[in-house]
Amino acid sequence: QVQLVESGGGLVQAGGSLRLSCVASGRIGSLNAVAWYRQPPGTQRELVAMIHTDGRTNYADSVKGRFTISKDIANNTAYLQMNSLKPEDTALYFCTVNGIFWGRGTQVTVSS
Repeated sequence: QVQLVESGGGLVQAGGSLRLSCVASGRIGSLNAVAWYRQPPGTQRELVAMIHTDGRTNYADSVKGRFTISKDIANNTAYLQMNSLKPEDTALYFCTVNGIFWGRGTQVTVSS
């Protein structure tokens, strides 16, 4: 069983940066894929970024070049560095391990 806790969200002006963290109670290890999803108000959850077991990364087109996903296996933590934030990035952000274990999310609000 893996429990995930996200943090790092908040209110930021457009153009600003935030770094989200996702701490796992169990080992996320190198054999687990980790992803960040987000759910804007009134819409469905969408994939933002994923880091695969072999280290490859995928990003939604809307965040390419602005967001970076990474994981620190030794500290059982995944990160999402978000730069050049836009109002449309406002959402509840979740992390997941293998699409099975999910955190409760951290709110990101970007003001114009």
